[in-house]
Amino acid sequence: MTPDMRTLAAMVLAAALVITGCGRGREAAPGAARNAAEPPRIALIMKSLANEFFVTMAEGAKAHQAANASTYSLLVNGIRNESDLAQQVALVEQMMAQGVDAIVIAPADSRALVPVLAKAARQKIVVVNIDNKLDEATLQQAGIDIPFVGPDNRAGARTVGAALAKHLAKGDKVAILEGIPTAFNAQQRRLGFEDAMREAGIEIASVQSAHWEQDEANTVAAAMLREYPDLKGILASNDNMALGAASAVRQAGRTGQVYVVGFDNIAAVRQMLDEGRVLATADQHADRLAVYGIEYALKILRGETQAKDMQTPVDLVTASGR
Repeated sequence: MTPDMRTLAAMVLAAALVITGCGRGREAAPGAARNAAEPPRIALIMKSLANEFFVTMAEGAKAHQAANASTYSLLVNGIRNESDLAQQVALVEQMMAQGVDAIVIAPADSRALVPVLAKAARQKIVVVNIDNKLDEATLQQAGIDIPFVGPDNRAGARTVGAALAKHLAKGDKVAILEGIPTAFNAQQRRLGFEDAMREAGIEIASVQSAHWEQDEANTVAAAMLREYPDLKGILASNDNMALGAASAVRQAGRTGQVYVVGFDNIAAVRQMLDEGRVLATADQHADRLAVYGIEYALKILRGETQAKDMQTPVDLVTASGR
């Protein structure tokens, strides 16, 4: 992560950033009536801003709001790490207490955030789900329907897996590093990787979680390489874990023998693509992903659309380009 990104992460973790002066410092009860002359206030709640993907997402949202300052004001929030569910729930509660008009959220868990988001929806706050899809069964139990705006993670992972399969032979062994197992996007990416390996006749020797974290992925991948000396590939469900896996491959002296693929297309992985240390990744356009959700929330607030799921782009990225 660049120094600028670390600075932004620290700022967002310290406090919510109000991106415009419109409505600054205003306190209101959840769902309180807003002066018709005021632009709506939208809260963006993300996962860990230690992850470059979410820093890029925040920057994209800030740039969009700056270009549309008269249209809406924005509060940006992030949690310390991707497993800090209690803090993300607390952030939703805080945004409700401040009387925001809409919440755009990348939930850290597909089930655990549903109860507090249901509370927000019942208080007439528009809720839009981005990045990691909320669990359908849990939403039905809560009696709410929250639209998902984001990519087809399974299709994206299948494409990345197919790119890896071109460099392997039938019967070769690979391993999967998955994200937090209860997260829908982690589940879908694992399924996409499994689809591609099954179609290519490649054996999946091991599937283990590294919880989206680079250091944990390094440790887990190193153990996989020791346990499976004939391993030919590691499919990482995000680029943070791909970085950890690529480091483990280098430490084991197996660069060029074990291929690594990832998902997210963060800047640090682009350099590894050029170096050949990572073979492929998927770009779900982090700089636009929150913007898609914000624009959709604004349409709902204006009564221009009914809340329903909307698919966003995801593209294969390799050293030679898409």
